[in-house]
Amino acid sequence: MQFFVSKAKKSIIVVSRTAAHFFDLAPICSCLLLCASLCTLSRRCKAKKRIGKKDIVTHVSPCSDFKDIKKKRYPLFYVGRVKKTMEEDNLQWQWSLKDFEIGKPLGRGKFGRVYVAREVKSKYVVALKIIFKEQIEKYRLNHQLGREMEIQSNLHHPNILRLYGWFHDAERVFLILEYAHNGELYKELRKRGHLTEMQAATYILSLTKALAYCHEKHVIHRDIKPENLLLDHEGRLKIADFGWSVQSRSKRHTMCGTLDYLAPEMVENKAHDYAVDNWTLGILCYEFLYGAPPFEAESQADTFKRIMKVDLSFPATPFVSLEAKNLISRLLVKDSSRRLSLQKIMEHSWIVKNANPMGSCN
Repeated sequence: MQFFVSKAKKSIIVVSRTAAHFFDLAPICSCLLLCASLCTLSRRCKAKKRIGKKDIVTHVSPCSDFKDIKKKRYPLFYVGRVKKTMEEDNLQWQWSLKDFEIGKPLGRGKFGRVYVAREVKSKYVVALKIIFKEQIEKYRLNHQLGREMEIQSNLHHPNILRLYGWFHDAERVFLILEYAHNGELYKELRKRGHLTEMQAATYILSLTKALAYCHEKHVIHRDIKPENLLLDHEGRLKIADFGWSVQSRSKRHTMCGTLDYLAPEMVENKAHDYAVDNWTLGILCYEFLYGAPPFEAESQADTFKRIMKVDLSFPATPFVSLEAKNLISRLLVKDSSRRLSLQKIMEHSWIVKNANPMGSCN
């Protein structure tokens, strides 16, 4: 991994020296150094005005909303002008906003915005996540962002959204992400109310496979929820956000994630491990089938109480099979050591009977 300084833009670009695949990032040993540099540069910047959508779009040529991606299977990402140098060990490439055409906004959050974008030479469609350095400094996200980038860039699985690379300027950090055309699973769930058992089983199987891969690499996600799950153009599920993930062989003590999905050991401020992700699979399976998480309550305190007691009940409607209820009940167990393992989830009769092993729900 190398850092290159662009004097013209006063920016640091991180690129991989891997030759096998243009975006197949090598292990990132110095990722935290990047984030420390980001805020240092931000403090030196005199211009403090917020950059809006109009300002971003004027930096590059206008483009369409890339509606044609529904009809095509795009090849692996490569850039035409550096194709001949891809095999060189000392490949040096500095990404900037000029390398992308910016399309429609895909969403916005507390710390930034996401746009569909297209690399100028290859015409490959990606998602460009833009994070404002002002927000990184304000909420002290240096370490968390660095950890997220390091973890996600090294995860290569069909059900995990790829982080291809990143760059930054004086005021913003840009993450180059795989584009998931069908957007958030959360929106699909809200639109339908609840999913069919086939859809739910397929998504749970895909999630289980992705989490098994993560756990093999000692990564605990800790924040699996519908808002962090995306669907590609073929309806395959992708885990998209690794903001609360951690890579560790030992138990952790940080309480993090989203209230309705917290495991009892987190709520009780006890040490936790990979089993918190198994718990979340039970929560999601319930929510997919019933349209709401199982321990939802009027207040935060009441939700905490229901989680700690594992106050689980199954409504009469919509109809859910006994096999599905059995899987949920075997995951939502207070004793983390007694929760169903990921391998057992994949072998469960409800999954075997209902899930599409190819992962598509279209």
